[in-house]
Amino acid sequence: MVAAVLEVWGDQLVRQGLETGWGRVVAGGFALAFYGVAVNVWWRGDFSQLLGVYVVIFFLMSQLWGVAFFGERLDAPRLAGGALIVAGGAVVQWWRPG
Repeated sequence: MVAAVLEVWGDQLVRQGLETGWGRVVAGGFALAFYGVAVNVWWRGDFSQLLGVYVVIFFLMSQLWGVAFFGERLDAPRLAGGALIVAGGAVVQWWRPG
């Protein structure tokens, strides 16, 4: 969760910085670097499993962030696509062939 917050916040800072000034771009870059450290310190398993699960967490966090900070609404395509993302993450995490 910490990594997802850092990634979403870092992206927001970069986006705002492109419009308002390079200080936010640099701050966003640091947040994005810390996200990479946080996600890799927390997870010691297979890299592909990490990203399979992380994509789900990132998607959920980005949707919550958009609603909370930008007043976005979750429409049918986001909900349907999100359900597919969550299902895909579950398959990557828990399906064991053989």
